Amino acid sequence: MKKSFGNRLAALFKSKKQYDDSFFENLEDLLIEGDLGAVEALHISEKFQNLCKKRRFTDIEALNTLKVELSQYVKSYYPVIDKNTLNIILVLGVNGVGKTTSIAKLASMYLAEGYSVVMSAADTFRAAASDQLQLHADRVGCRIVKQNPGSDPGSVIYDTITSALAKKEQLILADTAGRMHTKENLLKELQKIDKIISNRIPAANYTKILVIDSTTGQNGVRQVEMFNSAIGVDAILLTKYDSASKGGSIIQIGKNLHIPISFIGTGETYKDISIFNKDEFLNTLLGIE
Repeated sequence: MKKSFGNRLAALFKSKKQYDDSFFENLEDLLIEGDLGAVEALHISEKFQNLCKKRRFTDIEALNTLKVELSQYVKSYYPVIDKNTLNIILVLGVNGVGKTTSIAKLASMYLAEGYSVVMSAADTFRAAASDQLQLHADRVGCRIVKQNPGSDPGSVIYDTITSALAKKEQLILADTAGRMHTKENLLKELQKIDKIISNRIPAANYTKILVIDSTTGQNGVRQVEMFNSAIGVDAILLTKYDSASKGGSIIQIGKNLHIPISFIGTGETYKDISIFNKDEFLNTLLGIE
């Protein structure tokens, strides 16, 4: 079985004979393979090399030193849902990252916590999107607002907010398109949706969460940059995350874009979602047991 990135990193430190040039070259190469990016990998390798000139490290001490270095770039964020008013989580992401399933998992989680939840099927570009969301809504037991395929996504959002306010519901989970004819069309559509929500929901009750596939590495970084430049991203939901995922791209995202992580999806069932735990993430990333 192929070793995870964390296991390979831990093995590098355990197998070292001394911290020489060869070790630091291997460390830099491994960090790049782990999706930390060339610039960050070089920075970490050089910083650790300077530390090694000042003192001797055991392998565990070395890994924990790296953990401290990386921890400054990893932030967590849990959306606070005000039970006394209407809140909305706009769920963003390209097709194929698990966006629709993630919405269902979030709905199941918030329903279990006692919130009234409604889904908004604002991905009207993809023909089967609203049908898939309807299936999830039926399974988890929440209301859904949708229109015909090809309808104006902004109209779906507006109708959802109007009906949710009338019914005094507490949380809207809104799906969005992940692809259109051009990237420019997609971003303009999202900006329109963002404006509609911002005009009707206070900023304190509005969260934009981007879903990214934790196995996509640098492509995930580019997705964050694209959506963040269009309408801003408040937090990230990582899908397909397990011990085999490298996850180093999260370091880049945290350092360069300062965007925190909210949730992690780890499986196929509605219960396979958890609040992001920074300590557990770094331990897995670095192979610390």
